Amino acid sequence: MAQYIGAIDQGTTSSRFIVFDKAGTIVSIGQKEHEQIYPKPGYVEHDPLEIWRNTESVIREALERKGLKPRDLAAIGITNQRETTLIWDRRTGKPLHNALVWQDTRVDPIVEEFARDGGHDRLRAKTGLPLASYFSGLKLRWLLDNVPGAREKAETGDVLFGNIDTWLVWNLTGGTNGGCHITDVTNASRTQLMNLGALEWDDDILSLFDIPRACLPTIKSSSEVYGIARDNLAGVPIAGILGDQQAALVGQACFQPGDAKNTYGTGCFMLMNTGETPYPSKCGLLTTMGYKFGDERPVYVLEGSIAIAGALVQWLRDNLGLIQASHEIEALAASVEDNGGVTIVPAFSGLYAPHWNSHARGLFGGLTRYATKAHIARAALEATAFQTREVLDAMTKDTGIAVKELRTDGGMVVNELLMQFQADILDVPVVRPKVIETTALGAAYAAGLAVGFWAGKEDLVRNWAIDKRWSPAMEPGRRRRLNAEWDKAVARSLNWAD
Repeated sequence: MAQYIGAIDQGTTSSRFIVFDKAGTIVSIGQKEHEQIYPKPGYVEHDPLEIWRNTESVIREALERKGLKPRDLAAIGITNQRETTLIWDRRTGKPLHNALVWQDTRVDPIVEEFARDGGHDRLRAKTGLPLASYFSGLKLRWLLDNVPGAREKAETGDVLFGNIDTWLVWNLTGGTNGGCHITDVTNASRTQLMNLGALEWDDDILSLFDIPRACLPTIKSSSEVYGIARDNLAGVPIAGILGDQQAALVGQACFQPGDAKNTYGTGCFMLMNTGETPYPSKCGLLTTMGYKFGDERPVYVLEGSIAIAGALVQWLRDNLGLIQASHEIEALAASVEDNGGVTIVPAFSGLYAPHWNSHARGLFGGLTRYATKAHIARAALEATAFQTREVLDAMTKDTGIAVKELRTDGGMVVNELLMQFQADILDVPVVRPKVIETTALGAAYAAGLAVGFWAGKEDLVRNWAIDKRWSPAMEPGRRRRLNAEWDKAVARSLNWAD
């Protein structure tokens, strides 16, 4: 009997394959970064073929590291960077263009075109989402309008659309030789083409955006057997798909309404479980899918998406040369007692939740001759915590639910200075689980539930355990002053660009 579950975690900067045992413990891991392509200001692309090659490579690496064979895996799940959009030729398997990454803002003019009639919230009732460059639907529209011959072939189904989950499943199950063209409800909910209540592609929106249905994948649940893998994973069922943030929600066992998690990665993403009914937001949050396991009723979430979190640390490293490696920022920031009056608003591509202002731009505020690179490092970490505070405030206003604790995961949670400041500025305990690879774990859980590797969600709740908890220790007056300084800086950044 197979003892393990595998998970492909295809993220914004790298691809990983992680093998888990029944306790949710990591058995083996392979990882490989891929290139970030910036053709113009605001344009962000990935090479889909590089992502697929890297995925094959990390699968081999993780299996070989522990001497595992495909027969040792009961199933695999997939989690992916959401909203990243690509089209490819069904007959050749070749992408027609680089993938447009979720951060890409080239469709801003199209967003404004559609917003002129009915405003940015004209599709919220159906999709839970505002019109924004973030989501896949208008990225797909741009590709169909700008890649020669793409629209004509899409109308006949000879060109296929997908987010990265769809691209990986299609290739894993045979590609041009019978590959499955599917997605799950969580990824479909981020296209702005799916009706959130019906869990189906919406004909009115397809007509509005001029998207041919023939190029779209079939929408499935987040946990069921979609097909059987070939090659490196020959014979292994592909049985779970979750967009990366929903996967982290499942990996954190946030199964009760009011449970909330925040993932600190390239961006920052907070999700709150709101139960079986879509919860409309009036405070700038997204109403979106949480997960749907097989035939069970779907579970919805409120989400606050922050574009720049860990990416700000990378920018200080790569663009300014402030540090040589990302991990150095904690010691540098800890070398001073506070931010020295410096505030950084990292609105490099606008601000997402709760502002949704594509014309905002990044700024440094409060600079004096006293400021050093240590103060800038500290302000950079604090920017992530302040943005998270804005999102949590919006969730409380929308739901009336006061979050009792915030479960955290992602690469930045090893930064204890950030985690303590986060607890301080929220005035809420912050909890780090023993397994911080919750995104991959959530995909593994979805796959394992589909094939009976885990009997039910109760098994997953038992697996979850605390590694460390940070309690608020900041004096209330200081908290109010720091939050006020942040709010003032954000106000300056809004509508900076024409």
